[in-house]
Amino acid sequence: MPVQAHATAKYIRTSAQKAGLVMDLIRGRDVNAALATLRFARKSVAKDIEKVLRSAIANATLKEGFGGDVERLFVDACYADQGPSQKRIRPAPMGRAFRVVKRTAHLTVKVSERPNKISAPAPESGGASATGNATAAPKRARGAKPKAKSSGGARKKTAPRKKTVSA
Repeated sequence: MPVQAHATAKYIRTSAQKAGLVMDLIRGRDVNAALATLRFARKSVAKDIEKVLRSAIANATLKEGFGGDVERLFVDACYADQGPSQKRIRPAPMGRAFRVVKRTAHLTVKVSERPNKISAPAPESGGASATGNATAAPKRARGAKPKAKSSGGARKKTAPRKKTVSA
């Protein structure tokens, strides 16, 4: 069973939307790559997120059953929830007042240990493959467009439509 740990920082003086932009950068990455990304991120909330990530790593190392290799940890989930907002008043011209909302956020980072890779036995060449489909097509690369299926016959070409001009 892989080790899982989390850390939360509450009442951080930033909006949850701004923190979420930085958290999107590190979600699913190894902890070392995530720390490097946060180190060079240009947003000021990155320092707070880095602090929470380091705390989550420390929590994982103290858990029972941890393998001792921090290299196997990765950011399993990270999110920013909205905290309480402080409402302030700013003077405006002609005796009016504008409301200023100073937002806060609760930052949560969850780290998990990658499971050990177990090599699966190679499928036998005589018979169906491991998925049970004997005539399976090879997988295409991620992002590659699927090939157009041919209908067997030649496609009939149609003449381009003429535009009518109305006066």
